[in-house]
Amino acid sequence: MHALQTDLNDQLADRHFAGIAEVIERRVGIKLPQTKRTMVEGRLRKRVRALGLTGLGAYGAQLFDKGGLDSELVHLIDCVTTNKTDFFREPSHFEFLRDVAVPELARRQSPRPLSLKVWSAASSSGAEAYTAAMVLQDMINAGKHLRFSILGTDISTEMLEQARKAVYPCDFVVPVPAPMQQRYLMRSRDPRKDVVRVSPELRRQVHFERLNLMDDNYPFDRDVDVIFCRNVLIYFDTPTQQRVLSRLISHLRPGGFLILGHSESMAGSALPSLRTIIPTIYQAGTSISRRSAA
Repeated sequence: MHALQTDLNDQLADRHFAGIAEVIERRVGIKLPQTKRTMVEGRLRKRVRALGLTGLGAYGAQLFDKGGLDSELVHLIDCVTTNKTDFFREPSHFEFLRDVAVPELARRQSPRPLSLKVWSAASSSGAEAYTAAMVLQDMINAGKHLRFSILGTDISTEMLEQARKAVYPCDFVVPVPAPMQQRYLMRSRDPRKDVVRVSPELRRQVHFERLNLMDDNYPFDRDVDVIFCRNVLIYFDTPTQQRVLSRLISHLRPGGFLILGHSESMAGSALPSLRTIIPTIYQAGTSISRRSAA
């Protein structure tokens, strides 16, 4: 009975949950309605333990009554944002990269060998970025004359740390075709650890940086060939979606491609500076403004 009573009391005060929801929407663009409250409280309990606090009530007070919000903000964002990713998620997008995007971009840069820049704009733990690297490195191994670099960005410092380590459970990499697993994934020397690590060959081609898509400017190159921004826009309202997409496409070179998630196709079709190739895949025209959208 005592444990049950403790659990019932370990909740955020209404004003503290409202404060967290307001901060997350303002800083990250994600809405946290009351229906998400139990999820938020569950995720924040690990921060309560890490900080040695007595419960969620004390955590809320630490944020809003004792001036702790600024120092805790990065951890708060890490806890409440969703980081769902898989290797070869929506595989048709990577087939398009290999069979359509790279050949077309190579023709545009001819007679020079293609130097390809790819941006995974919501990279989470890195599976999307490393999937693209496997596809492109396989093309090189097959004789395609190209070089590539991949940037992965995410708001979560925890996910970025995982991405840089590039260590994954073996069951997480099941979607990677067996030949690619043999070429690009290394099993742990410790037989007790059921993990793999992405090969140094690929890790050298991929780097990760923290970015909040709500920022007014993105401090990255403006001649990117392919941008993946999949399954993150669904958390934004329509005006925020349009602002984020406008900023992203200002970093695409003319003729470059923007690839969205299957549930986000309507967001891309609303931008006149993009040409729809197939639903979820868009091509930048030659009239795109090179300035960042506000």
